[in-house]
Amino acid sequence: MEYDNVFLSVAQSCDNGVQGLLDAFFGFLSRRTDFYYGATEKDAKRLVLENFAKHRDAALARREEEKKELHERDERERKRREEKKKEAIKANLAPPKELSKKADNLNGTSEEPSDMPTLPQTEAKPSLEKSDLPKPIKVGSSPDDEEDEEDKGKLKPNEGNGADLPNYSWTQTLSDVDIKIPTRLPHSIKSRDVYVEFTRKHIKIGLKNQEPILAGNLYNEIKVEECVWSLLDGITILVHLEKSNKMEWWSRICDGEPEMNTRKVQPENSKLSDLDGETRSMVEKMMYDQRQKELGLPTSEDQKKQEMLKKFMAAHPEMDFSKCKFS
Repeated sequence: MEYDNVFLSVAQSCDNGVQGLLDAFFGFLSRRTDFYYGATEKDAKRLVLENFAKHRDAALARREEEKKELHERDERERKRREEKKKEAIKANLAPPKELSKKADNLNGTSEEPSDMPTLPQTEAKPSLEKSDLPKPIKVGSSPDDEEDEEDKGKLKPNEGNGADLPNYSWTQTLSDVDIKIPTRLPHSIKSRDVYVEFTRKHIKIGLKNQEPILAGNLYNEIKVEECVWSLLDGITILVHLEKSNKMEWWSRICDGEPEMNTRKVQPENSKLSDLDGETRSMVEKMMYDQRQKELGLPTSEDQKKQEMLKKFMAAHPEMDFSKCKFS
């Protein structure tokens, strides 16, 4: 119906919810119409009961249908988001297989042609017979084995140019960072059971009533308004951070965390902005709503309801909203 959202907003804002809405509505009938004296009391009651019976069965059936459709839609959306995320991760973070083969076999050449960009000769296929290399390489060794003193003890990048740690894993491109944190609980949880706090230089992630899983000063600044998080299947916390400086690789998420050797990362070959328009619009809406909540401002859905409520009140100045509390 045309005013469904308006009445819903009024019901949520009035004291006692629906009871407050009914009180306001019948008060309106009392003050502004002849409902109570235009006909007999019996006729007035009959009219109310007839309308109640008319809409009761339809409301119950519609409720069940809506619940079913909502469940199916949520399931489809969850699967679609999961597939999109997997595709984006594969596109952005897939390691060049041919480079791994060359690193494992320095004395031979790859028999299969690679469609990856050719690296400089000294990196992709160092020669053991040349004497013009900066450092001698022992027969059977790999360039990855040659580390500067400052790189010793640092983690080797995972396939996503990040690191796999005991409590979480993370990947990155030059422009953003994605963190994956398993809850390790024997059951699924809800988003309300998780807390994720962003500031420009700090982050804290964990489960409510428990010590943070990850907390501390970030490696570098982030764009808080473009950072989002979600709970996947009730068991995995996914956090997306947008870097302020899009020309550097992070060696860690927070100060004090194990460092990854950024000299061994593989350059990205695509961007998340390559996602289709529908997915991008959904992410932008999520970021906008999250930013509004952090600022204590209405979300896009709240703004729609407020606008409809204003139109309804303007169209019905005779109704008394003095007992209603609007947020």
